[in-house]
Amino acid sequence: MKASHADQTELLRLQAADTRLAQLAHAAKNLPQAVELAKLQPEVDALRARWISATGELEDARAELERIESDVEIVEARAKRDSDRVQQSASMKDVQALEQELASLTKRKNDLEEIELTVMERVEGLEQALAAVEAERAELSARVEVLEAQRDEEAAKLEAQRKALVADRSTIAGALPADLIELYERQRARYGIGAAALIRGVSMGSNVSLTESDLADIRRAAADEVVLCPDSGAILVRGEDSGF
Repeated sequence: MKASHADQTELLRLQAADTRLAQLAHAAKNLPQAVELAKLQPEVDALRARWISATGELEDARAELERIESDVEIVEARAKRDSDRVQQSASMKDVQALEQELASLTKRKNDLEEIELTVMERVEGLEQALAAVEAERAELSARVEVLEAQRDEEAAKLEAQRKALVADRSTIAGALPADLIELYERQRARYGIGAAALIRGVSMGSNVSLTESDLADIRRAAADEVVLCPDSGAILVRGEDSGF
């Protein structure tokens, strides 16, 4: 294949753009903030599980307290009713029965109030535990929000660079012969690099010094002849610093 030296040299700009695009893609996939967020995710999940557990325990304790308070109200209402009946009853038998029931209700109320106090203390402890978990979650959420903002900002910068570079690459490729671009793309797809400079006998595609035999073949090739690196498969771009 034939191509002018100027066009072959432009391939180095194209390769530089492709190399940088690959670097940007790698950077976008491996943002340090994203890595840190991934490390924090187990802690986020664990705190969420603790919050759900603490919330459930508190809700159950509050429901139990409501039931006890309701039972106390029922006992108090029955005691008031029986006390009113004692005042109104003229039958000693009925009065004795009512007084026995009042004594039983008093004991029942005392028992319920003791239970109520115990549950209230448990509710208070669970509220404190939940508040502590929520404080941890708030602190962690703040860290996550900062990292997400930094990640998004960095990703936007990389994307802006990528778009500008894609435009530059398109301009470079559009000015080169189609068959040269086709060969470049084919070699890049096969070997990872499409074009490389030959500097002082060393192929920048493989970073290996070429053999004297290979260098002799390249020296014999015309300036507009497209030659390939025997090691990397890239198009070798010759210049003043190629070593011959």
